[in-house]
Amino acid sequence: MDGMPSLVDQYSHGAVHGELGLGTFEAHLADAAGAAGPAPPGTTYFDSWAGLAVRRWCPPLLGLEPHCTPVRYLARRRELGAYRAGRALLRGSGIGTYLLESGTPGELTSAPELAEAAEGRAHEVVRLEALAGQVADTSGAADSFAANTAEALYAAAQHATALALGVDGCEDEPPGADRVRRTADRWLATRRTGSWPRDPVLVGHLLWSAVATGLPVQLHCRDPRRLAGVLRATTGLGTDLVLLPGPRHHRRAAQLAAVFPHVYADAGPRPQETLGEAPFGKLLFSTGARALAELYVVGARRFLSAMDRLVAEWVADGVCGREDARRIASLVAGGTARRIYRLDAAG
Repeated sequence: MDGMPSLVDQYSHGAVHGELGLGTFEAHLADAAGAAGPAPPGTTYFDSWAGLAVRRWCPPLLGLEPHCTPVRYLARRRELGAYRAGRALLRGSGIGTYLLESGTPGELTSAPELAEAAEGRAHEVVRLEALAGQVADTSGAADSFAANTAEALYAAAQHATALALGVDGCEDEPPGADRVRRTADRWLATRRTGSWPRDPVLVGHLLWSAVATGLPVQLHCRDPRRLAGVLRATTGLGTDLVLLPGPRHHRRAAQLAAVFPHVYADAGPRPQETLGEAPFGKLLFSTGARALAELYVVGARRFLSAMDRLVAEWVADGVCGREDARRIASLVAGGTARRIYRLDAAG
């Protein structure tokens, strides 16, 4: 769309360091396609929607023709080198600002590394389970775990742009301190080093602690309907919540964003569905990209193509004029993210 400002990708993980062979590249493509295990006999994971999108949008950014063969594409990637190829892809994606979820140090690019490669801005989103897992690795008892987690969360809130947490269900009020202590004690006695807390009591404790910071909190949830009680209970507390639902649940998330004034939702891969369920200023773009720089390109181009088709249809049907269409698209593309994540103030 002409005049569209650079995108704000509100949720991603970064790209891998170093060169990628065919097998590793395909494994990451499989993850993006929601698949597991080897590709069916006689095929590769380039034979997927994600694979076709990579072949459509990414080769021109590396000096190749669209739809070139996977072998030719990967050969060109190796010829340029991992850093140059990744830089060309990120800088050609149309994304100007990245919100990068932390939690896998060393494996994927950090926020500063991504910002430098993309020649853009990147902000850290602290994943709370990872934070609690790091604290647990050095905490011997439940009392020290609770105190150290509170201290680590306070420190993270001083530099993070947002916090994130996976929540499949949660009580509508904070769990009591004794209950948290008992649950933490059981978890610490049996956990493996590096594992994250999954018990609903500990997850609930992290959630309510995050809400108390006042930072925006991203909630990863398979089915957002299970969080309706929490969304209701947090109304009026001054903290914005952003729903990042599982596949096929983006419409439900948009409906909840429409109901609660402090709740926002990811626009998802089909904005034509979610924009019909919530005010336009309640929805935000993201790629969810992990490992492959190509997935940033694919996520951005899919979103822009879908928005182009949608607003062109609205204008053709007389639903709105071109200026309104451009303004609405700009809200979802980045305007709302800049506001709720306070990106202009972050510098």
